[in-house]
Amino acid sequence: MPQPVPVPPLAIAQLLPEPESDEPPLESDLHLFQVFLLLQGLKWAWRDRQDFYATGNLTIFYSPNQDKSQDFRGPDFFVVLGADPRPRRSWVVWNEGGRYPNVIVELLSASTARQDRGKKKQIYQDIFRTPNYFWFDPQSGEEFAGFTLVNGRYEAIAPNEQGWLWSDQLQLYLGKHAGKLRWFTAAGELLPIPEEDAEQAIAAAQDAQHQAAAAQQRADAAEQQAAAARSQQERLAAKLRELGVDPETLA
Repeated sequence: MPQPVPVPPLAIAQLLPEPESDEPPLESDLHLFQVFLLLQGLKWAWRDRQDFYATGNLTIFYSPNQDKSQDFRGPDFFVVLGADPRPRRSWVVWNEGGRYPNVIVELLSASTARQDRGKKKQIYQDIFRTPNYFWFDPQSGEEFAGFTLVNGRYEAIAPNEQGWLWSDQLQLYLGKHAGKLRWFTAAGELLPIPEEDAEQAIAAAQDAQHQAAAAQQRADAAEQQAAAARSQQERLAAKLRELGVDPETLA
């Protein structure tokens, strides 16, 4: 009888389902809505792409010993490029070919700000080696910072004139709009979420209808003016005939 082929531990891990995410609820509705805006804005803009995974408030398991009881973090929002977009219950680094997020955004709160600025930043720099790391305070709408990995160390990203920060990984700006953190194209255009896109489409359709109605009104008015002019000419011709003058001889 042939002996079974031994399966390496990593291959076994890849056959197992991901553990459940172990993240607590987001601190407030502001935090929840902010994650929604980041997630929906990017996914809607990239809806034709199948080469990225973006999510929010999901646990990343990264133990070098493939131990799910240690070494895990749950960024508020992160993006992994070159990844299968299938839904996951958590991100298990050793099941994902050793890939870590390309971009992480943390939302500051009174209970997490110190770790976001300190321990988490150190982990994302030294272990995850995440190229772009941002943080933002949705409560105040004021504190906003970003960092890019240069020679293994985070350097602050300089804002542009609008105060936006460039993500070289996503080729997008991250900046404040109406007090919320949003994505912008390199040309400065806001990436809408689906609801905003639908509203814009409806507004554009309504504007087109209004323009068509206005054009029809102008055409109707011109036709009325032409009809009035023709009627006046006919009355004048009739009057001339009464006077024994042929209008054709006056042409």
